[in-house]
Amino acid sequence: MNITYKLDIIPQAEEVITLFSKAGLKRPTEPERITLMLKNADVLVTAWQEEKLVGICRTITDWAWCAYLSDLAVFTDLKNSGIGKEMISITREKIGPQCMLILLSVPTAFDYYPKVGFNKEDRAFSIERKQ
Repeated sequence: MNITYKLDIIPQAEEVITLFSKAGLKRPTEPERITLMLKNADVLVTAWQEEKLVGICRTITDWAWCAYLSDLAVFTDLKNSGIGKEMISITREKIGPQCMLILLSVPTAFDYYPKVGFNKEDRAFSIERKQ
């Protein structure tokens, strides 16, 4: 399996919508909203199998204290291949050692994140979006 990782390349919204769907992630399906999500990311790591987008890791950061990993998606048939772990590693290298990497996990990924270096936290709070 030959996977190429790219930094800050913005894929087409339709490719990302397909990826989110095939990765089993509930995300917006409006191309305009996806385009804004990608455009406003501070760190965008993508994984490609030839010309096909097979993974994405989208992060927002202040570059000094914290970084929020807002999306990590890999095609379901490529999970357990190390793609997600590699995209996290590239992200961590890009944000530097001074930033804490945080995320909110979907329930189906609770077992995954400790395997790739995340600590489970019981001190997070959120206000849900209305749309």
